[in-house]
Amino acid sequence: MEKSIFRFVLRYSTRQQVVVLVLTLLSFPFLYYSLELPKQIVNDAIGGQNFPKEFFGFEFEQVPYLMLLSGMFLVLVVINGVFKFRINTLKGRLGERMLRRLRYELYIRVLRFPLPRFRKVSQGEIIPMITAEVEPLGGFIGDSIALPVFQGGTLLVYLVFIFMQDPILGAAAVSLYPFQGWLIPRLQRKVNQLGKQRVRAMRQISDRIGESVSGVSEIHAHDTSAWHLADIAHRYGDVYDIRFEIFQRKFFIKFLNNFINQLTPFFFYSIGGYLVIKGSISFGSLVAVLAAYKDLAGPWKELLDYYQAKEDIRIKYEQVIEQFDVPELMPAALLASDADPNTRLTAPMVFSNVGFGEENGPKILDGVSCTLPLDGHTALVGGAGRDEFAMLAARLLMPTAGRIRVGDQDLSHLPEAVTGRRIAYVGQNSYMFTASLRDNLYYGLRHRPLTLEEGDDRAAERLRRAKEAKEAGNTDFSLDADWIDYVSAGCDGPESLRKRTLAILGMVDLADDVYRLGLNGTLENDTNEDVVTRILEARAALRAELAQPSMRSLVEIWHPERFNNNATVAENLLFGSPVGPVFSVDAMAENAYVLEVLQKVDLTRDFLTMGVQVARTMIELFADLPPGHQFFEQFSFISSEELPDFQPMVAKADKDGVDSLKPEEKRRMMALPFKLIPARHRLGLIDDGMERRLLEARHTFARDLPDSLRASVEFFVEDRYNTASTIQDNILFGKVAYGQAQTGGKVGRLVAQVIDELQLRETIQEIGLDHYVGVSGSRLSRVQRQKVALARALLKNPDLLVINEATAGLDGASQTRIHDAILEERKGKGVVWVLHRPSMARRFAQTLVLRSGQIAEHGSYQELDKPGTVMHELLAAE
Repeated sequence: MEKSIFRFVLRYSTRQQVVVLVLTLLSFPFLYYSLELPKQIVNDAIGGQNFPKEFFGFEFEQVPYLMLLSGMFLVLVVINGVFKFRINTLKGRLGERMLRRLRYELYIRVLRFPLPRFRKVSQGEIIPMITAEVEPLGGFIGDSIALPVFQGGTLLVYLVFIFMQDPILGAAAVSLYPFQGWLIPRLQRKVNQLGKQRVRAMRQISDRIGESVSGVSEIHAHDTSAWHLADIAHRYGDVYDIRFEIFQRKFFIKFLNNFINQLTPFFFYSIGGYLVIKGSISFGSLVAVLAAYKDLAGPWKELLDYYQAKEDIRIKYEQVIEQFDVPELMPAALLASDADPNTRLTAPMVFSNVGFGEENGPKILDGVSCTLPLDGHTALVGGAGRDEFAMLAARLLMPTAGRIRVGDQDLSHLPEAVTGRRIAYVGQNSYMFTASLRDNLYYGLRHRPLTLEEGDDRAAERLRRAKEAKEAGNTDFSLDADWIDYVSAGCDGPESLRKRTLAILGMVDLADDVYRLGLNGTLENDTNEDVVTRILEARAALRAELAQPSMRSLVEIWHPERFNNNATVAENLLFGSPVGPVFSVDAMAENAYVLEVLQKVDLTRDFLTMGVQVARTMIELFADLPPGHQFFEQFSFISSEELPDFQPMVAKADKDGVDSLKPEEKRRMMALPFKLIPARHRLGLIDDGMERRLLEARHTFARDLPDSLRASVEFFVEDRYNTASTIQDNILFGKVAYGQAQTGGKVGRLVAQVIDELQLRETIQEIGLDHYVGVSGSRLSRVQRQKVALARALLKNPDLLVINEATAGLDGASQTRIHDAILEERKGKGVVWVLHRPSMARRFAQTLVLRSGQIAEHGSYQELDKPGTVMHELLAAE
């Protein structure tokens, strides 16, 4: 990347800068005449003599002549305004394009960073540099050449005009500029140094905040929040001191500039007035000079501000480039080059005297030589260096000594279009992207856009965006295209990929998890009418099963005329599923319409009384439990943090009655009964009479619901699919009963039986694939994330699969099933598996044993499992 901001500007925007420059120069004659014309208006039209005057062959009396010159002045104002508008628009577009280019290049640099680099610089430093720190560069780049030319040219036009009126006034106008030009850069140097300190300090703060976000569980677990607060406060104090000193110095510079600028009018009024009195210049000339000087301050101030901005931007740019100018970057060609989709790695991978060590650190691997067949399975066991060996084989690290070859090709020289498609790596902590489960599974197949539908409504917009991307030096690949590489996956289209995906989910023991995610997922009513019909069939089939005497008590079915004791009071009142937050259970006590319904059926005071009773019971049961106790989550309506707030409220209600509570206290009390489940909580607050009144409230709620709120709830209808409810709730159309042993398991088996009979399992798994995995896969367990990573690697159908202890967190039975399934799937294909238990190597044709960063021994499991071998020692230790 260019070391200087101006070299970057000239390299990528010379043509556009020239266009802006030409327009700027063309505007100067019009600007000059806009200064000259007021003098003519004052001297010739207003104070002139000898009318009529001739103008372009026409004679004008005084008033028409005044109107003509005034009209010409207005035309010049419009022309100058159009020039400014066009120039500023071009500068704005140019600046934004260059900012986009810079951010894109910095992001490419991040992708080219060697992995060890991320141990030295955190995301808390990198992200602000690409986003916030370079943000001001966009505006500056557009102004970098045009602004000094425009403002300098404008200043020159004003000065030429003033000198043309009188040389003495011209000398007075420029007399203090040399002094300012000498003094300001000297004052600015210290501001520049402080700016560098501020940038470094803010990066450190970003790093600390990123650490706190990543390690927040450790902070709470060790009660170190006070230390972190002190640390961040200290750093904020450093930034405060730096910024305050910058402000002082900047405002002193501004004060000095303003003071100097106010001296020049003194010369004009005194000297110019004297010259007018003596008749050396006309009054109109002095008026024009004063008007020109009034505008003169603007461009001079802009030039001074430009100088300060230039220095600030120069510091930002140089410091950003310094962080991204890493000498050991991956060559750009390896990242950008494409490859023939039919390219395969078939020859053995040969390590020849390979070494690896981080900069200024000890060697982790030293003199490693071995052969990894790409049609067989290799196990790796032993000590330190196993992670690095696996990552070298996957080309995630580059050797610092020796060579790795595949046939006659050096692995380090192969483009990522080959290694990234034909080699798959699964580590111990695999990353999940913030997307759906399906997107994460297919992530390894998104290499290049394959097809793009032409002629649709968005084709013109895509062409525009592609052209703009090229202008900014960005890729013009469209996200609307199909990015899935079906051929690499060994499939011929979406349907065969779907079948293969479901098969691989079974291999990695993830099929049941995806099935459960599907049951708890939702389906839009209009997406697939056939699926909706079959789910309703499943509801009817389950209803028939539950009609049997032995099954009847497992699920309490929704009925419009019956209260459901296994559902919350809120669910009973709605008799439907909330759509959005309007009627969520936590918002019910604040919802104006719900409160209106309670008032209509005279339930407001009853809810308030029930709320006080619930709060009193919670206090009696849980007051002595420590904060965070599991009973709070399982049985309490009130969290451990909120419980102390309710104690004085209950005491107040018991002493002075519920009417003594404040409005906010009443709201908090009324929120509690909505969460009550009679069959579960058994507090005796919902008797037959209350059930009847709640059913009356249900009917009132549905009957009087305003049209504006109808989209916020979807009512339960026996023969209709409810799009706001999960698949499982649609099939059950009721609530699982509380209080019976193993009810959940029995109902789950019944639902599974019905689903399998109707051949709905794969459909529900498909819905499960659309499950949103959360930030970094946080809505999946660690074990599930590892299984997803294994499935993702298998879907790539790579020539070499490298697995680095990816199954270490699984239970023994799951490990055995997954190992056997993967090795069976990978028969005749390359596998390198770093094992956490040496005994698992018996399934592999070849075993490599690492000790002290070197291959201590290699061979088959049977050859190595002998007394006196390193392998024998490892097995004994296991």
